[in-house]
Amino acid sequence: MWYFRSPEIVFGEDALDHLAYLKGQRALIVTDEAMARMGFVEMVKAKLVQADLDCDVFDQVEPEPSLETVRRGAAFMLEKKPDWIVGLGGGSALDAAKAMWILYERPDLAPEEINPIDDLGLHQKARMVAISTTSGTGSETTWAIVLTDRQEQRKISTGAPECMPDIAIVDPAFAAHMPPRLTADTGLDALTHAIEGYTSSWHNDFADGLCLKAVQIIFAYLPRAYADGEDTEAREKMHNAAALAGLGFINSLAAAAHALGHSLGAVFHIPHGRAVSLLLPYTIQFNARGVQPTRYVDIARLLNMSAADDQEGANSLVSAICDLERQVGQPLSIREALPDVAPDEFAAHLDKLVDNAEMDATIVASPRDLSTDDTRRLFEYAYEGKDVDF
Repeated sequence: MWYFRSPEIVFGEDALDHLAYLKGQRALIVTDEAMARMGFVEMVKAKLVQADLDCDVFDQVEPEPSLETVRRGAAFMLEKKPDWIVGLGGGSALDAAKAMWILYERPDLAPEEINPIDDLGLHQKARMVAISTTSGTGSETTWAIVLTDRQEQRKISTGAPECMPDIAIVDPAFAAHMPPRLTADTGLDALTHAIEGYTSSWHNDFADGLCLKAVQIIFAYLPRAYADGEDTEAREKMHNAAALAGLGFINSLAAAAHALGHSLGAVFHIPHGRAVSLLLPYTIQFNARGVQPTRYVDIARLLNMSAADDQEGANSLVSAICDLERQVGQPLSIREALPDVAPDEFAAHLDKLVDNAEMDATIVASPRDLSTDDTRRLFEYAYEGKDVDF
């Protein structure tokens, strides 16, 4: 037995106007300082005022949000008592908003205790709206939460089905302000979600179509959005693709590229989308050498690539991903991503990288099981940029 979960999704031009129809007393916007500087917070507040909602703002979410920030935000919610929580931003702000919401309703929990198994009993105090301002994480359509434990130098990949936002606002007007590097990082994050969602060991019929459509859109429109930020069609398509990929993978699961990417990002402070997409070609090669048949051939055929058999399909897909990444300035190896990290310094962190990856929840859905030695070798091969041959 399986479940498919989704928010109500409001998308397209002027989707933000939906906020004016919310019913309630008080809203709390969870965001970061950049959203305030760009005027996005005032845009959202104006719509909430139209709905006769009093409005407070917590704008202290940092990139890769920490456990400490989540605790502070939850304490602020307990003081202000909102009945609507409005997450505004990229994945960091939206993930933090979900975690804060859980602790607001369940102040007996610590953020690291959030899990998908326990009954949390949410919606007693508040509902949640998620407004994405980047076209990547898909956090507006998922119940996933990624937090950073700074003391342990690791990311905690968690979440709970109950914290799926009630409403997702997918308005492309926000994405128009992303610079090229952020466009690339977030777009490749969405691609990794879609490919892993389709090929994970937990794939299913209900999520498959969402993942495949997202892959198709991203290959077609990410280069355009990267090259010309004012290409409104490309911006809207990429914003939709990120939400589709999020909805797809949260109803199957991400896999090893996320487990290894989370670890790499936590130890070396590489942005999330850059880290997971860098590892994606290596994990595809690893999976294709040990699992037959693969589902990579389906994606290759969808994109009209050479795919006479499973192995050729996987090879074609890896080549296409690497070509796309080069088009948008993405490093293809860890050494390229971390030019100031010498080989001996990287080797000194390998035990930590492997430990983090093996503790990540997404690793369980890899199509091919990874031993500790496999995980270590994948990091080593990705550092050097070597094709996986094991």
